Amino acid sequence: MSRVISAHTVATLVADFDRSPAYAGLAEALRSLVADGRIAHGTRLPSERELTDALAVSRTTVTRAYAELRGRGYAEARRGAGTFTCVPGGPTRAPDRVLTPRVDGEDLIDLNCAAAPAPPGIAAAYERAVAELPAYLSGHGYYPVGLPELREAIAALYDARGLPTDPEQIMVTPGALAATGVVALACTDPGDRIMAEVPVYPNATRALTMRSTRLVGAGVDADGWDLAGIGATIRQSAPRAAYLIPDFQNPTGHLMLDAQREEYAAQLAASRTLAIIDEAHQALSLEGQEMPLPMAAHVEAAGGEAITLGSASKMLWGGLRVGWLRAPRARVDALTEARLALDLGVPVVEQLVAATLLRDDGSVLAAQRTRLREQRDALASALAEQLPEWTFRVPAGGLAMWCELPSPRASQVAAEAEARGVVVAPGPVFSPTGGYERFLRIPWTRPADELEEAVARIAQAWRSGDSGDARKTAERVMVA
Repeated sequence: MSRVISAHTVATLVADFDRSPAYAGLAEALRSLVADGRIAHGTRLPSERELTDALAVSRTTVTRAYAELRGRGYAEARRGAGTFTCVPGGPTRAPDRVLTPRVDGEDLIDLNCAAAPAPPGIAAAYERAVAELPAYLSGHGYYPVGLPELREAIAALYDARGLPTDPEQIMVTPGALAATGVVALACTDPGDRIMAEVPVYPNATRALTMRSTRLVGAGVDADGWDLAGIGATIRQSAPRAAYLIPDFQNPTGHLMLDAQREEYAAQLAASRTLAIIDEAHQALSLEGQEMPLPMAAHVEAAGGEAITLGSASKMLWGGLRVGWLRAPRARVDALTEARLALDLGVPVVEQLVAATLLRDDGSVLAAQRTRLREQRDALASALAEQLPEWTFRVPAGGLAMWCELPSPRASQVAAEAEARGVVVAPGPVFSPTGGYERFLRIPWTRPADELEEAVARIAQAWRSGDSGDARKTAERVMVA
């Protein structure tokens, strides 16, 4: 069934369109709304008469605006039905077969990847970036540590959060994972021990061990961080560095409180353990709550060293491959040297997009948070209704629910769910030493109706029982 949008709603969305000339301004406003997804692909626009009345403009203005929209590929006329929006080339693309191998069917719901579609405003940011690009074309185009204006914008974010930062402490990378690899290359040697949370984001542990380092696990349980146990691990293993995710930990969703950060920071500083702090989810607070002071501020106050990793990809859109690291000044040169062995910088357009979004009024991120909060609540309601025997906590932010099953069947349930068209990651994926067969990670990064359908299929998979002849889960690459 086609979507329909009222003339009143359209008039509200385009209220401040440029009226010089009016038809071109209206067409551009409508095009921007379709490109950003604020008016969905396949939506029937109001009739010309209805929109003329709602906007108090001439019929010619609306007629020419619709014609312009069709000419640019953002609308089509259907005989006897009206004018419908469309995205040039179609609203979807074929799935990446590295991420979803051997899975066919248009009704696939991919919950293996905890990454949301782009929020409204991303397309407009790219357009602004392209308009700014000519100023950079006369140069060589290489910015190994990042565009100065982007580094300034990132430093300002830390300043605002209570962590004074000079732009010279910032390095821009193609995502937080790339930043993790730079840190591993610059700050560790073969044979070093690195303490990492378990369960944890699996790609991070792969990046951290690229130098043939040895991982030491630090448990994160249903109640959060066992700081006494972590302290004992630090004393016994003397790690060179510790990797931690204090803000909406991936996959558990836990948020470390200031008192816990202070205690943990003191342990790291006393042992001279470098803190590698992943803040990729930090901006995704969904309850409007005041966030704790950055972990690096606690570490530095305790006399220790910290390198913080950040990302626009998790915050806004995975296709925006821009991350960064914030480092002590004394480590910047070594990090830069390591970086040049891996790549020579993030594309200029991507950096301009990120700078635009980080300096805006917050509306794009606010829209992202609103959508994620609604989807999180829909997922929680569906789980409570369809799988009441499962246990989970509703995180105050981040991207995923960490669900505990009554019995250790996560891999089997994931395989059975995939047979029903839902791809989801079982607990063992998040542990470098195995285990966690009682857990599934379910992101809330898809629309509410898809999440509800996914949970219904997962519930069927759960209730299919333990046949003793479990399906084999397909080998998958996880990127988020």
